[in-house]
Amino acid sequence: MGKVYYISKNIGIGLLVLGFIALATIIALSIAYDKERAKNKVKPGDGALESTSTPALPTTAFTPKEPWDRYRLPDSIIPVSYNVTLWPRLQPNAQGLYIFTGRSSVIFGCMKETDLIIIHCSKLNLTTTSSGYHVKLNSLGHAPAPTIRSTWLVVKTEYLVVLLQQKLQAGSKYELEAEFVGELADDLQGFYRSEYMRISQGEVVATSQMQATHARKTFPCFDEPAMKAVFSVTIIHSPDTVALSNGKETDSLIDGVRVKVTTFEPTERMSTYVLAFIVCDFAEIQSNQNNLLIRIWAQRKAIADKQGDYALNVTGPILQFYEHYYNTTYPLSKSDQIALPDFHAGAMENWGLVTYRETALLYDPILSSTGNKERVTTVIAHELAHMWFGNLVTLQWWNDLWLNEGFASYVEYLGADYAEPTWNIKDQIILYDVQKVFAVDALASSHPLSRPEDEVNEPAQISEMFNTISYSKGAAVIRMLSEFLTEPVFAQGLSVSVVSDKLISSHYGCVQIPHSVDDIMNRWTLQMGFPVVTIDTRTGSITQNHFLLRTTALGYDAYIQSTSWQNQSSTKISFEISPDTYHPMRVSGSDWILANTNVSGYFRVNYDLDNWNRLLSILNLNHQELSVINRAQIIDDAFNLARAKMISTTLALKTTKYLFKERDYIPWESFLRNLDYYTLMFDRTEVYGALQAYLKQQIQPLFEYFQTVTENWTRVPTIHTDQYNQINAIGIACNVGVDGCRELIKGWYRIHPNLKSTVYCTAIAFGGAEEWNFAWRMFKNSTLASEASRLRSAMACTKLPWLLNRYLEYTLDPTKIRKQDATSTIQYIARNVVGMPLAWNFVRSRWSFIFQHYGKGSFSFSSLINGITRRFSTEFELQELEKFKEDNQHVGFGSATLALEQAIEKTTANIKWVTENEAEVLRWFTEESA
Repeated sequence: MGKVYYISKNIGIGLLVLGFIALATIIALSIAYDKERAKNKVKPGDGALESTSTPALPTTAFTPKEPWDRYRLPDSIIPVSYNVTLWPRLQPNAQGLYIFTGRSSVIFGCMKETDLIIIHCSKLNLTTTSSGYHVKLNSLGHAPAPTIRSTWLVVKTEYLVVLLQQKLQAGSKYELEAEFVGELADDLQGFYRSEYMRISQGEVVATSQMQATHARKTFPCFDEPAMKAVFSVTIIHSPDTVALSNGKETDSLIDGVRVKVTTFEPTERMSTYVLAFIVCDFAEIQSNQNNLLIRIWAQRKAIADKQGDYALNVTGPILQFYEHYYNTTYPLSKSDQIALPDFHAGAMENWGLVTYRETALLYDPILSSTGNKERVTTVIAHELAHMWFGNLVTLQWWNDLWLNEGFASYVEYLGADYAEPTWNIKDQIILYDVQKVFAVDALASSHPLSRPEDEVNEPAQISEMFNTISYSKGAAVIRMLSEFLTEPVFAQGLSVSVVSDKLISSHYGCVQIPHSVDDIMNRWTLQMGFPVVTIDTRTGSITQNHFLLRTTALGYDAYIQSTSWQNQSSTKISFEISPDTYHPMRVSGSDWILANTNVSGYFRVNYDLDNWNRLLSILNLNHQELSVINRAQIIDDAFNLARAKMISTTLALKTTKYLFKERDYIPWESFLRNLDYYTLMFDRTEVYGALQAYLKQQIQPLFEYFQTVTENWTRVPTIHTDQYNQINAIGIACNVGVDGCRELIKGWYRIHPNLKSTVYCTAIAFGGAEEWNFAWRMFKNSTLASEASRLRSAMACTKLPWLLNRYLEYTLDPTKIRKQDATSTIQYIARNVVGMPLAWNFVRSRWSFIFQHYGKGSFSFSSLINGITRRFSTEFELQELEKFKEDNQHVGFGSATLALEQAIEKTTANIKWVTENEAEVLRWFTEESA
């Protein structure tokens, strides 16, 4: 008989309070959402400028001598609308440069009297006016505009400064005009060029990436997210190309026979960072859904090969899902999505014109893998989520980026699940976000979701915010809120149609709130890290502390108010967590407790040794009694608790003994990710041989299982996650020498796309120069981006140092490896135990060049430092890392600054962990594989 538990009155009230707090938080966000939605309906000329509409723009703690020395704009001026005309030249000029010319005007309102106009402007050659200044100022009222005294550019803060003879009048509107020339460089920032081959001929695309601070490279603008305005765009281009922007094309005129002039409908009121301008010779496919034009753009061959069809098919349903989810119709007249040959980010949510890497938008129904298909679905779902939460409702400043990216990172799973309901993709957030960010947030060098504004000012500091904490921790915390409320209630809280003070008072007017909403939420947003909840089933006591891998826990406020749990009778219940004893947690004999069911909370769980042993017994006797997610949780929690010295390493390793019976993907993937740490620490020691022997013993039944169900690799598993686990089985089996794996590689260029990444890597690792050169030719000739990406990764698997060194040299040659792929290719090489020291030496010797050409303004540059230093675990490597930091202070580290500090912290922890655990790990693997 299963036990029955009752919730006390106090606990019930506590749960109701928590429900109110969570719902009130959503409602507060929704009110902001509704207000922003109303603001976006304002068009230029819709009446007098109201001071109440001024965005609150806090000043930073840094107080330099002059306003133009500050990185934040003054709050005396706000933009209303822009008129921008751009003319990119897709052929080099006489000096061999690609350029664009343009003119812009911005109508702005004066909120406070001032004799100073400060506007962002970077790397533009401004045309001097007839009066000898960089810009021209006009008044839109009856009084004349003040006379310009002087204008100048400030390189450090990227400003154009206009000093006036008289003051601008509060409540009045003015217009600032400029003409300029800029370089259409290949730096992947601002308005830039991308090059590709079409039928053995080079082609050029003019495209853009404005986030976070690059619109100022395209035209003078107030380049902060809160400085929203309406944009009217005109693009001049060659008649044999097409021009795209955020709005739908309204007119396209041929000026003689030389150029075409395309204008676009005015945008909604929006931030500069979601602007987009593209001129290309691409093809498109389209559909129409409820009078909404949906188009997919890509290179002509990709469209002809139907690589855009899948994206077109899922875009409509995902948009439809979000319209229902947000209870708000899609606010634009069209949805363009375009795959670009050169694009630094994975994708960018430009409003109405979303830009993607080719691997994130294009899917070949014959040649692409299931993983490629899932990536296309989830990236589209992520970017389209921003059309509402991010573009319609926008963060005030970059220190709260997590609200933007964390929300999109959560709801992308919901959008993808709606488009592909058989994938069960929502469970994968545990692997791709929750467990991923646990590893980063357990470091003393982590940071809170929301940082003080004065810590996020410079462009490099802004770029640094685009990290795992903002994306994955944001997603995990929002998921926790949704799990507690249930998704329908959470979605209802987001719906602007139900937000009113009346609703709040009528439902919760009788509840006494113990803490304000801010106080509760601040524990998650203003404190870094997460807790570990410790349950002692001998006494029923429950405690929680800040979880850190290798340092004393900080004195943080308690995070968790309640959690869910289950026991051997499968009872699931929520209860309050407090320092006191909770008697139902007290069990004995064969009874067991498992807390945080389905990992609905963002925390780890530890138990007394007796309960750990009972959970191990369940895994070994009947692992399916626990959910797939909780099996993965037990493994992940145990391995990380062991690294923090809260349980023994042997206990953590014991959670893997049952895996020879496991057939599900999520527990296996959780194990392999945790085992990867052991591999990195020990693949240069004798421990690695014993580890490989144990892994062979555990993986062989899974390899044989898939060999059987696929009829000797001739069929594809029907379940989505089984396809991933088949890849794991083959990859590990080949690596540890399971019989039958080598036969798979003989026809390595004719296998199913799902298996290509694994088989390509294995074939090149076992091969020599002939295999590598063959892969290089396939890479250069590939017309499918995902296939090229597989080959680029596989070529880093060779064990020959001279090939790896040559490959490293290729990474800094854009004719061989595209700039967008340079840093990730170096990371692939560093992942190889032979390539790691080569990559480290290469990056150290070329740091200045790499930083100047690949690091400034790059969101992903921090991953280069993380990728290269993952194996560091010796005093010598720590000394080299510290010397690298010291030697390159004058060069700088940009968005990799925090990553470097974390690398030093992790290396220090690795040294200690290896010293303390090497002998024990060697003994355990040796005994278990005997």
